[in-house]
Amino acid sequence: MPAPFRIMGIVNATPDSFSDGGRYLDATAAVAHARELEADGAAILDLGGESTRPGADPVPADEERRRVVPVIEALAAGGSAAQLSIDTIKLEVARAAVDAGATYVNDVTAFRHDPGMAALVAERGLDCCLMHMRGEPRTMQSDPVYDDVVSEVKAFLEERLAFAVAEGVPEERIQLDPGIGFGKTAEHNLELLARLDELVALGRPVLVGVSRKTFLGRITGRDVDDRLAATLAANVLAFTKGATIFRVHDVAPLRDALAVAAATVRAR
Repeated sequence: MPAPFRIMGIVNATPDSFSDGGRYLDATAAVAHARELEADGAAILDLGGESTRPGADPVPADEERRRVVPVIEALAAGGSAAQLSIDTIKLEVARAAVDAGATYVNDVTAFRHDPGMAALVAERGLDCCLMHMRGEPRTMQSDPVYDDVVSEVKAFLEERLAFAVAEGVPEERIQLDPGIGFGKTAEHNLELLARLDELVALGRPVLVGVSRKTFLGRITGRDVDDRLAATLAANVLAFTKGATIFRVHDVAPLRDALAVAAATVRAR
């Protein structure tokens, strides 16, 4: 029986990501880390060369390519069994990553930054994830306000799903991400997790990315490198609400936690 969930391991080839910035900027270190995540149970490896933390500055496309393409090439040449994902908003970076071996595009702007991304995904037969984000990383946490965050995020994802399909992307290739921490307060994040089933009702797999995020630190009082327990709890709760893809830094502990949760759900 196939696993009822997939884990996406985070590989940040950046100097400024909020949790592990600078640790895997060297391509050799990034490849080794990615292989460890795969061995721990990651079904997807998400390679990113531009931080999307709150307040992050943009990275030129040439520099972003330089950071990620050698890592993807090495993993593809090494016979990685995990699906290789490129975390980018730039069409030229995505194209270079796909040429290097990536088969998944994770776009935090949901094809709004560069609508041509949809055509690339359609033409190359790629999987993709469309995420909700208010504003851009530099501004997204500047007093985000919603009348009903879940309804507004759902309407946004529904619209972007329709756009992607109209551009030729098969619906079965599309996954949706509510964008926990992207232009939301801690209260908004908790509301989205509590009502995640309303987004699952759109009929596409839902991805959640809560790993080590600030709102977990506010709840627990823990620093960024000490939020594993909180991350596991939030992901297990998301699983019970219907999420099936989980983007995390710590793959092995989450694999075990979700395996127990899945066995319990099946037993009932």
